[in-house]
Amino acid sequence: MDDLLQVARRAMLHAHAPYSKFHVGAALRAEDGSIHGGCNVENAAYPQGTCAEAGAIAALVASGRKRILECLVIGPGPETITPCGGCRQKLREFAADDTPIHLCGPDGLHRTMTLGQLLPLSFGPHHVSPA
Repeated sequence: MDDLLQVARRAMLHAHAPYSKFHVGAALRAEDGSIHGGCNVENAAYPQGTCAEAGAIAALVASGRKRILECLVIGPGPETITPCGGCRQKLREFAADDTPIHLCGPDGLHRTMTLGQLLPLSFGPHHVSPA
């Protein structure tokens, strides 16, 4: 997990958060062991920004990977942050219910949960795949 934390911390430092000042980093481990990071990128047209998890997922997909084995999210303060609802659904597209999601702060790991715990009874790719 230390390798994921290092990538997420580095990404968080590069976040573009001039409005909220809330810098977030994320790192994903793909099925081949490669790690893909992302940071939040805010926009003056508020709903047009992107979350750190979305950036990491885009990097994963751009590298030709399609499966997330592990995810780590880091926020700036003492409170444990979790992926927003939209990011939970985005993660579900590429991860299984038992995928570990590590929730971190500047001091390190706060808690690990599975995606299924964060998004119970989720709607996933298997719901729309042809039988």
